[in-house]
Amino acid sequence: MREEGFHQFIPMDRVIYGKPAATAILEEAERLDARRVYLIVSRTLKTTTDEIEKIRSALGARYAGEFDGVAEHTTREQAVQAASRALEARADLLVAVGGGSVIDAGKIVIMCMEHEIREESGLDGYEVVATPQGPRMGPFRTPKVRMISVPSTLSGGEYNAGTLVTDTRRKLKQIFAHPMMAPISVILDPHLARHTPLTLWLGSGTRAMDHGIEAICSPFGNPLVDGVCLRGLRFLHDGLLAIKADPDSIEARRTGQFGSWLSAYGLSSRVRMGASHGIGHVLGGTCNVPHYFCTAVMMPSVLKYNAPATGDAQAQIADALRSPELAASDAFARLIDRLDLPRRLSDVGVNREQFNLIAENAMLSIFTRANPQPIKSAKDVVSILEMAA
Repeated sequence: MREEGFHQFIPMDRVIYGKPAATAILEEAERLDARRVYLIVSRTLKTTTDEIEKIRSALGARYAGEFDGVAEHTTREQAVQAASRALEARADLLVAVGGGSVIDAGKIVIMCMEHEIREESGLDGYEVVATPQGPRMGPFRTPKVRMISVPSTLSGGEYNAGTLVTDTRRKLKQIFAHPMMAPISVILDPHLARHTPLTLWLGSGTRAMDHGIEAICSPFGNPLVDGVCLRGLRFLHDGLLAIKADPDSIEARRTGQFGSWLSAYGLSSRVRMGASHGIGHVLGGTCNVPHYFCTAVMMPSVLKYNAPATGDAQAQIADALRSPELAASDAFARLIDRLDLPRRLSDVGVNREQFNLIAENAMLSIFTRANPQPIKSAKDVVSILEMAA
């Protein structure tokens, strides 16, 4: 039982579900009196489906343009390009439609717009920095333009006020954050999400589980976060297995979306995540591992490392994963096997020669420093990596 703490609510107006994305976007634009709506969209959704055209048509004269140049692991270059175009379009509302990278791009774009940052180096000094006293936020102003997110995956970044952006000059993924970077609205449309490939959907679902698991294990959590995240893990467990059995199931897609929403409750409330996040961000930014595979390969080892400090929490996690007879690390590993996702670092192309660099970069993360079982040096990170090798 947690004896001391607090809960912080995110500055988000609403989560909308049960309506087509195009309809909900127009209603939100009308509610917010937005006249120049700029879209940041998944190129795959744009070129292989009619979902983006539906949104354009619904917006009508409010449509101000779009950017579809966001690749995996959102980069500074992409962010400043999109911001420049949105500024030229005189955008007064952004709508991000796509996976985690597209939504992360939307968050940093509104900050680049606010500060008129048009060059990659312009973001220097705005990143979140880990200090002995805790994370220190960059000096962003409150953005005048807000964003709406329409996620096509389960990664869950739409429910928090931070973004991950890769500095390709150093091959380093950095965190940028401001409370008002959080989307003003999130729109959940399982019919739009049905276009997401199965492996990406499943992998992003495990990434959503990462939010819930690390919040439940965190010493900075609270009873509200624990209860919501445990329910989210159950939704995700059941929804992922259901979509694996029937990839065309809209109900399974909806269940997964609800699970992602609930599992993100700790992160959206600024409960600090742990080593799975800290290491996972490095695997993506430094080793080019797809973000949606990072949790699958790292979480069992992180749970094993954290077991001495999180016994009660891990028992609840195992129960939420419908395996109360197993250790949480084994329950999670069993789910990964059933989903046919990669289990080891070697499965995603990471070898032991990279471990020291991964560990050194992970030690720069605010999340590594907040891990429930203390990580005192890069050697501790290497020990986790060895378990996942």
